[in-house]
Amino acid sequence: MDEFEIITDEDVQDIREAMENNSLATAAKKFQDYFKQLDNVTLNIAITGESGSGKSSFINAFRGIGDDDEIISAPTGVVETTMEPKSYPYPKYPSVQLWDLPGIGTPNFKADTYLQDVEFKRYDFFIIIASERFRSSNVQLAMEIQKMKKRFYFVRCKIDENIRAEKRKKTFDHDKTLKTIRDDCIKGLQKQGLTSPTVFLISSFELGGYDFPLLEGTMEKELPKHKRHVLLLSLPNMTLEINEKKNQWKIAVLSGTVAAIPIPGLSVAVDVTILVKEISRYYLAFGLDDDSLRKLSDRTDVPFEELKSVLKSPLNKEISADVVIKLLTKAAGGGLMVVEYLVSNIPVFGSMLAGGISFGTTYSMLNSCLNELAQDSHNVLMRAVQTEV
Repeated sequence: MDEFEIITDEDVQDIREAMENNSLATAAKKFQDYFKQLDNVTLNIAITGESGSGKSSFINAFRGIGDDDEIISAPTGVVETTMEPKSYPYPKYPSVQLWDLPGIGTPNFKADTYLQDVEFKRYDFFIIIASERFRSSNVQLAMEIQKMKKRFYFVRCKIDENIRAEKRKKTFDHDKTLKTIRDDCIKGLQKQGLTSPTVFLISSFELGGYDFPLLEGTMEKELPKHKRHVLLLSLPNMTLEINEKKNQWKIAVLSGTVAAIPIPGLSVAVDVTILVKEISRYYLAFGLDDDSLRKLSDRTDVPFEELKSVLKSPLNKEISADVVIKLLTKAAGGGLMVVEYLVSNIPVFGSMLAGGISFGTTYSMLNSCLNELAQDSHNVLMRAVQTEV
């Protein structure tokens, strides 16, 4: 089974049994329940560190927004601005929340009681941020997190500032500078008792660069499968690597083993409801909506209309039941699907005759749609970095 699959063998067996027993309504309901479960998956990420380390800027960048968005951005400043744990949901994925935790070592939050004070149990993992060397309080916190059997990641922020400072030197070497900073952080952590620490070098203002792709990949790999999906979809579409991963994930919820199962009796009405929702979900995940494109325009100084100009899929104009029905009709070879759709809405006859939709048809249509969106997203990113598409 593909490593990206998140539907279990038990789910597959239940659906098989339902269809073998001609319980088509049960099979359809199991699919709908499965999608509801996906929608209810939550992910809580704790961002912590000492005062002034750049926690809030990292949270804003991680959600794809700027520090100056007064409505939804985490407040930033040169002094501690976080007085209690505060959640910041992703604008388009509210089930994914970043928690801005008070700086460790502040008067109200002592290192030895920090985890209890911030209610550590609610977080899936911790990101420990520093803007210079990691201090003993960071190491103590990491060891306590480890005892609680949770994951943590060391992030050295404000790398762009270090690079700008070093560029003034005649002997400046970009890669050597990054290696020096990384090695210094690692040695400092080792001296304080941590074995084999990993440090990710990040700039909140150039989030797609430096070690962010490595950090994202590590977090994704170490999360439970059902939470990898929501992490990946919620991330801003800031790099080609993330775009490609979203492309790989695009039909993970019904891929692999399930793709081979025919679904006679799953009415077109049910199919359409599911498909409109899934296509819309990935339309947002690929960052093709106007809000996402405007934010990308602001970050890259590429005009919004220029980014819009590379969008080719008709799905960028409308994602609706009518559009999906037309696409299903095309995928199934024309008139048969139209008849099935009409008949499926007529009592008695519907239950007898609306049975020609295979998952292969649905899979083919959905795959085609999402490939179009993935290609558009790729083209947008290429144009954003001023590369011909």
